[in-house]
Amino acid sequence: MTGTLEHPVTSRLPQRDTATCRGCGAPLRHVFVDLGMSPLCESFRTAEQLNTMEPFYPLRTYVCEECFLAQLEEYVAPESIFSDDYAYHSSYSSSWLRHARDYVEAMIARLGLDEGSRVIELGSNDGYLLQYFAERHVPVLGIDPAHNVAALARQRGVPTLEAFFGESVATELVASGERADLIVANNVLAQAPHLHDFLEGVRLLLGRCGTLSVEVPHLLRLITGNQFDTIYHEHFSYFSLLSLERVLASHGLVVFDVEELPTHGGSLRFFVRHASDSTRPTSGRVFELRAREVAAGMTTLDFYDAFRNQVHETKHQLLRCLIDLKQHGHTVVGYGAPGKANTLLNYCGIRTDLLEYTVDLNPYKQGLFTPGTHIPILHPDAIAETRPSHILILPWNLRDEIMQQLGYVKEWGCRFVVPIPIPGIV
Repeated sequence: MTGTLEHPVTSRLPQRDTATCRGCGAPLRHVFVDLGMSPLCESFRTAEQLNTMEPFYPLRTYVCEECFLAQLEEYVAPESIFSDDYAYHSSYSSSWLRHARDYVEAMIARLGLDEGSRVIELGSNDGYLLQYFAERHVPVLGIDPAHNVAALARQRGVPTLEAFFGESVATELVASGERADLIVANNVLAQAPHLHDFLEGVRLLLGRCGTLSVEVPHLLRLITGNQFDTIYHEHFSYFSLLSLERVLASHGLVVFDVEELPTHGGSLRFFVRHASDSTRPTSGRVFELRAREVAAGMTTLDFYDAFRNQVHETKHQLLRCLIDLKQHGHTVVGYGAPGKANTLLNYCGIRTDLLEYTVDLNPYKQGLFTPGTHIPILHPDAIAETRPSHILILPWNLRDEIMQQLGYVKEWGCRFVVPIPIPGIV
């Protein structure tokens, strides 16, 4: 366990070789939050693997003192994360599918997309979003590096290129005649370790009057909402408008509009164009959000330093809650096995002594065990069979959807435990 987890120490680590910011290249010295050592959040274990070596990596986040981009070092190569059996499938959340369908309808109306348009999604996963464009006869192409989810997308009728997107892939696509009217990069920019290579690819592939649509969790909401569990190894960067604008500018791209969304605990949807495209002026919402981030203190290191103590206290509160329940004879199980759950479980040290099992709708995860903590993942029917007294909602951002799905547990007086933003029983 490192000193920054439980003891007040300097936020600088002078004893290590200094890495550089993937946004501006400045030295990375200032620790934003240190969540200790953790396995990859989607590296679920089979029963046969439980007694074998399991790799753990530092989950230490820095904030750049120059451009204020929050980021992890590239401890793990993307090829090790987005493997052939990548476990995250977007289609298992009904609320996320509604979000995708609503987005498609909004983009078709806003941009006038039709049969003569071209939509390309980067990090298209299992085709959960592009399927709705295809239903409206808008030509699409998905790009995703994971073989298993790309295969599912094709089964949905979504043509998908298996590749890590960057400048070289974009160059090949442009040479073959591709240009996008809309490039969708929803919750994928954070997963690009080589940020400039990714954005240069976007610049090349985006049509002269095309639109890049980017959704990212908002760093301001992550901090104010105490959402430390959304930090994991496959998310290399954590964005504000201020930090994103700076890196976009180096590729001749500008944000011309922004929307604030409730997804993932609070996200931003950026609309981006070429700087040379003067047809769309900058929205007042961009100026307002920029001013709000500055007023919140996002250009001062003190703003980020206060987050660490808040994270430590949340860990202590959640453990006190679960330990108290167990000591009074209650049975606690989990709902969900998302990536954020594995950050939370490993940082807090929650194992089967406190959480007997968790359940998940994704059949790929059923029968496996959570990475690091080795909590069994069962079919949701296990809840009705075992009748626990409390359910810990691990994908807390979907708490309303989950509590509605599990309305039947009221029959035996079961209650819910929500870990974020403040641990408590509801």
